[in-house]
Amino acid sequence: MPPPAPTDLVPSTAPVATPASSGNLSPDGFDAAQRMAVRIRNVGCNSLSTGSGFAIDESTLITNRHVVADSADLQLSTYDGRDVAVTASSTAALADLAVVRTADALPSAPGLADADPGPGDEVTVVGYPQGGALTVTSGQVIGATTDPLNENLGQVLVTNAEVEPGSSGSAVLDAEGRVVGVVYAKNSTGQSFVVPVSTLRQLLADDTAFTASTSCAG
Repeated sequence: MPPPAPTDLVPSTAPVATPASSGNLSPDGFDAAQRMAVRIRNVGCNSLSTGSGFAIDESTLITNRHVVADSADLQLSTYDGRDVAVTASSTAALADLAVVRTADALPSAPGLADADPGPGDEVTVVGYPQGGALTVTSGQVIGATTDPLNENLGQVLVTNAEVEPGSSGSAVLDAEGRVVGVVYAKNSTGQSFVVPVSTLRQLLADDTAFTASTSCAG
């Protein structure tokens, strides 16, 4: 049986805090996986929410569609607290994914894995739960299931890696530090749901998959 449908989606209304990290450090105190993680603050017309994202090249980051939805202003900050200006964002119709373009260079970008992870594979999630400190959590892939939010969108991965509101859009990495998916939800039992890298690759290769986001300000 598939796991229960998610009851908690992110982003959430959470305060923004200074990022922190420990373990496997580079000279600046952060490793490559942490340097590519970006905090996203969505200032909407009637709300304020936070989410996470990650760079795939110097001026492009990936996050979730619901992280950038209904936005009047998207505010990005890097692992070291630097603000990054947004030039455009676009969202996919066939998965909870979005692409955000930046005017300023992003610090680091991981590679995308060639294939999805399998049951039992170890994964790491890097993001900003609760809109707070940069956090790294680990877990295993439990399996795959039909997307519990929309069965027409195909298969998604289920993991036991801990995520919280604000983690949505976080990169899911394999043991080599390659992106194998994107967190987008969790359920009431603590399982996390992940858009697999195969879906991300498919949509990035399709020029028609993403359409420009509209501002709630009109």
